[in-house]
Amino acid sequence: QVQLVESGGGSVQAGGSLRLSCAASGRTFSAYRMGWFRQAPGKEREFVASITMTSGFTYYADSVKGRFTISRDAAKNTVYLQMNLKPEDTAVYYCARQRSYGITFDLWGQGTQVTVSS
Repeated sequence: QVQLVESGGGSVQAGGSLRLSCAASGRTFSAYRMGWFRQAPGKEREFVASITMTSGFTYYADSVKGRFTISRDAAKNTVYLQMNLKPEDTAVYYCARQRSYGITFDLWGQGTQVTVSS
């Protein structure tokens, strides 16, 4: 069974850093693009960043540009999110897979909590 497992969340002070990982498992896993999303308490889930697995093309939400970096290790089916954090980044972070161009993200991880104190 294909699944995504996030890790690397935790609690840090403002100005600190965390690196999230998202590992895909399953013999038949494939992805066109991988993304990171987040959901803060009482708010809608929002897009954070994405990366195309073949080309490495990246795209970021304006709120994280210059502070977050998404990367991938295609051989390991793993994506990363390096974050330099502010308190407003506090949320549960999810990774997700877009199987093919033009379709929605169809596979989601269970999420990992990131808490940033001021």
